[in-house]
Amino acid sequence: MKNIKSSWYNQTVCKLVEYRFILLLILPGLIFFAIFSYVPMYGAQLAFKEYIVSEGIWGSPFVGWQNFKYAMSDQQFWLSCRNTLIISFSRLLFVFPIPIVLSLLLNELTNGPFKRVLQTVFTFPHFLSWVVVGGIMVNMLNSNGAVNNLIAVLGGERQQFLASAEGFRPILYLTDAWKESGWSCIIYLAAITGISPEYYEAATVDGANRFHKIWYITLPSIASTIVVLLILSIGNIMNGGFDQIFNLYNPAVYETGDIIDTYIYRTTFQTGGDLGISTAVGLFKSVINLVLLTLTNSASKRFTGNGLY
Repeated sequence: MKNIKSSWYNQTVCKLVEYRFILLLILPGLIFFAIFSYVPMYGAQLAFKEYIVSEGIWGSPFVGWQNFKYAMSDQQFWLSCRNTLIISFSRLLFVFPIPIVLSLLLNELTNGPFKRVLQTVFTFPHFLSWVVVGGIMVNMLNSNGAVNNLIAVLGGERQQFLASAEGFRPILYLTDAWKESGWSCIIYLAAITGISPEYYEAATVDGANRFHKIWYITLPSIASTIVVLLILSIGNIMNGGFDQIFNLYNPAVYETGDIIDTYIYRTTFQTGGDLGISTAVGLFKSVINLVLLTLTNSASKRFTGNGLY
């Protein structure tokens, strides 16, 4: 037994030495998640306490499930949950496929310089913060903005786009697609470049056209990448996109635009709510995300053979 343990220890040390540079590459990521994802879990206990500043987190009195009961008795909480689910699933339906289609179209371009220019143009919006994008959209869509001025010139009536509860969600989907699709399609393009050219050459010999090659070679070859990103998106379903919505919404669209994160922000910082209640809502959201991620991953492995773990 002692020899077995010694052998295992030596093999482990050899592996660590052999892959030391790879381990150094992932070290910054591990440190990032440790600081911003695991250390903050210390504060999750506030969900079961009534926070008192003078007592601190540990000294605050334990109240059990009281914070959860209070939040779930609030009609605005359930409205924000409904909006979060509708907005997130609509993103999956309308926005998620766009990077896939975009990557397939870019892959079909044979003009190298033009392709690189398009990739740069499509990727650039990702590096703009939602504060900047929100300011652009507000200036374009307000009553005296460029869009309403064009409508007025064409003889139409000016519209209150950002104050319309019915039109707010489509604006979210359009701006999200414009900002993030180019960046997301890079992942699919990287997966496409890993496909052996021999498959396409054989398909050409068999008389396949471009559409056939996309449908029978490209899409099946990147299916595992699509599945992994879909699982991650579903696991993030309760995060409706705080940065985007916070910079675009207003009280007129709370009915359709208020999500869990904006509800937490308002109840915590604008109405002077209890931090215990806000933490309880945040913990509730995280648990739902974890359950959805686990179920989706299990279903994916069962039906497609692909998953995160």
